[in-house]
Amino acid sequence: MSVPAAGRVAAVDLGEVRCGIAISDETATIARPLEVVGEGEVEERLRGLIDREGVSVVVVGVPKTMRGEEGPQARKVLEKIGRMRERFPAVRFVEWDERLTTRLAGGGKKKGPVDHLAAAHMLQEYLWARRS
Repeated sequence: MSVPAAGRVAAVDLGEVRCGIAISDETATIARPLEVVGEGEVEERLRGLIDREGVSVVVVGVPKTMRGEEGPQARKVLEKIGRMRERFPAVRFVEWDERLTTRLAGGGKKKGPVDHLAAAHMLQEYLWARRS
């Protein structure tokens, strides 16, 4: 897994209603949660991050089953990733196994949306993995 030297990395936790977005720092070392947006706003928000923040890689969580298989929800997400790849051909989209990220982000105690925290957790995992 290599990331281009230039450009930030973003992550998206895609949901059917809301989606979490996270972004890395300029050195693509540290992830930070950015925001929770409606499902219909994700591509517009990504366009802004690509144009204004120099995002060149987007990590997207694929919700696999606990057995590591792709169920119906994962297939929906993979279809969305395919559409985003067509819309943003200059951006590299990385499919990332997101099992348990929402639960880890919320710790079972947080109230309200934690999708952006889940995206940041997933992004930090990716950033660590690419450095190993």
